[in-house]
Amino acid sequence: MKKVILITALFVLSGCSINREAEVSNVDTTSGVVRLTYGQAALQNAYTDTSVANGTATRQCQQMGYATAEPFGQPVTTCSVFSASVCLNEKVTLQYQCRGVAFSQSSSAHYW
Repeated sequence: MKKVILITALFVLSGCSINREAEVSNVDTTSGVVRLTYGQAALQNAYTDTSVANGTATRQCQQMGYATAEPFGQPVTTCSVFSASVCLNEKVTLQYQCRGVAFSQSSSAHYW
């Protein structure tokens, strides 16, 4: 019984990993930067699927006329919910730089 309590306590104290879907939070069309964010509660080890996040950023870049998105910089973590001096929820921001020029089907049509 003591082992079960000890294992449970270690699990609770170590937090748990949870997959979060990063969503578009900011788009800077002038510089071609797309920012995605996801939340991480206290005692959680949140992560996001990098290929899904890259696909989300690429789709946003394509809406601006770029071909693809490349991740740059490190994730930026900021506290979004405080209780006294304790952070209860963090916001993780991923940055992507839009690259290349996307060609639409209509712009590549041949005129005879």
